[in-house]
Amino acid sequence: MGKVRIRKVKVLAKEILKVLGDQITTDFETNKILVGQLLTGRVSKKIRNKVAGYLTTLAKIEMKKTSQKGEN
Repeated sequence: MGKVRIRKVKVLAKEILKVLGDQITTDFETNKILVGQLLTGRVSKKIRNKVAGYLTTLAKIEMKKTSQKGEN
């Protein structure tokens, strides 16, 4: 089973993907800095870290999908 994430985290992550889709990486620390710059004053550290972690997970999933397409 997967992790349960609150709706706010998913909505913020989708907004960030639209804006910074090409800058999102599989590195949590890099994503945390990007999210912090974009959401300054809007969310707490805890929510910022959850959004950055979710973006990292999404980036890893996307990377896995693209590598599987290359194998076929």
